[in-house]
Amino acid sequence: MNNIRLTKKFRFEGAHALIGYDGKCRHIHGHSYLLFVTISGKPSNHAKNPKDGMIMDFGALKELVNKIIIEPFDHTLLLRTDAMLAAELQNRYQNVLILPFQPTCEQLCIHFASLLAPALPESAKLFSIRLYETPDSFAEWFASDNENDE
Repeated sequence: MNNIRLTKKFRFEGAHALIGYDGKCRHIHGHSYLLFVTISGKPSNHAKNPKDGMIMDFGALKELVNKIIIEPFDHTLLLRTDAMLAAELQNRYQNVLILPFQPTCEQLCIHFASLLAPALPESAKLFSIRLYETPDSFAEWFASDNENDE
């Protein structure tokens, strides 16, 4: 049976600041992120299974990505900062996420892949993540580019 890829598109709003950056993005600013999650695998071949012919139900993929990425990151301020500032921000605002990395589009792709890949069912493998930060700027993560990193 052939391998196939499925892609589901998601949207979320977020803000970040790139601490120490030498351009305008060092200031807190927002993005309307567009996320494409692509999985690959072989469609099931079980005639009595209601999911026959699928790698994974689109609804199940949506539920998983919403739980792992969209809910925690939507309308959230993403920062890499010191503990004192983090505590003050989290005290004043509910949706502040302090990350152990600079919250660039590239690093978010890597992080999202690390969250999603182990959560997928056996029938599906994470193939790629594409994250648009603006309508014409995006970063991509591909499993094939990272096979030796594990």
